[in-house]
Amino acid sequence: MDRIIVFFARCVFSGLRALPLRGAARLGRFFGWLAYVVDRRHRRVALTNLEAVFGREMSPVEIHALARENFRRIGESFVCGICTAGWVGEKLDRVLELVGAEKIIPDEKTGSLPSRILAFGHFGNFEIFANTACMLPGYKTATTYRAVKPEALNDLLLSYRESSNTIFFERRRDAAKLKRMLKAGGILLGLFSDQNGGPRGVQGPFMGIECSTSAAPAVLARRFNYPFFTAICYRTGLARWRIEVGDEIPLREGGEPRTNQTITADMNRAFEQAVRRDPANWFWVHNRWKLENPR
Repeated sequence: MDRIIVFFARCVFSGLRALPLRGAARLGRFFGWLAYVVDRRHRRVALTNLEAVFGREMSPVEIHALARENFRRIGESFVCGICTAGWVGEKLDRVLELVGAEKIIPDEKTGSLPSRILAFGHFGNFEIFANTACMLPGYKTATTYRAVKPEALNDLLLSYRESSNTIFFERRRDAAKLKRMLKAGGILLGLFSDQNGGPRGVQGPFMGIECSTSAAPAVLARRFNYPFFTAICYRTGLARWRIEVGDEIPLREGGEPRTNQTITADMNRAFEQAVRRDPANWFWVHNRWKLENPR
C-alpha cells in the first residue's frame, strides 16, 4: 500500500510540474473549490473562525464567499508549491518579489554572518519561502518540518523541498542539530508560528480572541541573541507572490530583556495586520483558537 501511495503521489506531482504555472494555479483553485464543497469538517472550521473574527463586520453571505475564496487560495498555493519547488534565478524572479531583504542582511559582511530568526505564517504560497535561499547571498536558509507517513512519501516531499537548497530539520528529532547550526552563524531560520501553540504555548489574544501561540521563535531569538523578524507571503495575482519582511522585533526594552510573551505579542500583531490586509490569504481551516490549558 505504501508503494502505491508513493507511486500515485509521484505521478500527480510530475503531472502538475509539467503544466504551465498559471494553468496549474487555475487547476489548484478548482481543487480548492471542490474541497470546500465536499470537506465538511474543514469548511465548518473555516466558517467558525471567520464568524468569530469578522461576525460583526461581515454578513453571513460575505463570510461564506470569503471562505470559498480561501479554499480556492489554499488549493492554488498547494499546487503552486509543488510546481515552484526548486525554482531559482530568473524563473523565480518572474513570479516572486522579495521586499525588505536589506533588513536582514548586515551592511558590512565581515567574517561569519550572525544568524537571523524569521517567524512565518501560513499566508499565500508559504512553501515558496524555501526558494528565497538564492535571494539572500551569504546565508543558508533553514526551517523545520514534521515528517509524514509513510516514510517513502515523506522522503519524496522532502526531495522536492530540499531542491531549493534550504536545510530542513525534523522538529521532533533534529533539535540538537538545529541549535548547533544556529550557533555557527550564517543561518536564516524560518519558523511557522501562526498556529495553535498547545499547552506549552503562551496565552494571549490573536485577532481579539484569546489563544495559545508557540513561543519558539522568541525563545531561540532570546537564547542566542539573534535579530528577530516576521515575513509574510502575499498573493499579488494568479501564481504571483510577494514576500515582505517586517521590521525587527526588539528583544530588549529600556536596557532590560523582554519576555517571551511580549515578543510573541508583537509577532501576533504583525500577523494580524497581514490577515486584515487580505483575509482570504490566510489558513482559516486550522483551529487557531483552541485552548488547552496554556501556561
